[in-house]
Amino acid sequence: MNTTAARAVRVMLAEDSEIIRDRLVEMLQEGGGVDLVGVACDAPEASALFFAVRPDAVVLDIQMPGGSGIDVLEKIRYVDRSCVVIMLTSYNFPDLRRRCLEGGADFFLDKATEFEQVLDVLGEMARRHP
Repeated sequence: MNTTAARAVRVMLAEDSEIIRDRLVEMLQEGGGVDLVGVACDAPEASALFFAVRPDAVVLDIQMPGGSGIDVLEKIRYVDRSCVVIMLTSYNFPDLRRRCLEGGADFFLDKATEFEQVLDVLGEMARRHP
């Protein structure tokens, strides 16, 4: 975690797969310009954590125990339009992509083919972050 950089982007991660979650945490810690402020393993925990830490960006899985990432996205967008939401999923279906983007997601990335783009998006945010 990068907690000393004045321009660090505060990021929250919500992912139920331990393997993917660990890889994302490792990737974010190595990336620079990012302060990982919380990690959630299910939808209720993700919603509560978002309101507790109010991050600049959220990396959000769609399929999680206790609800979906779309439910969490709706809660986030109800109170915060400025938080960047990156949907990261194995369910890369056109109707699901459309639903997420229309619901306010800023990015919809496929875990199988676009995993590394999470770091690209957050790195770009860090470069522009005041």
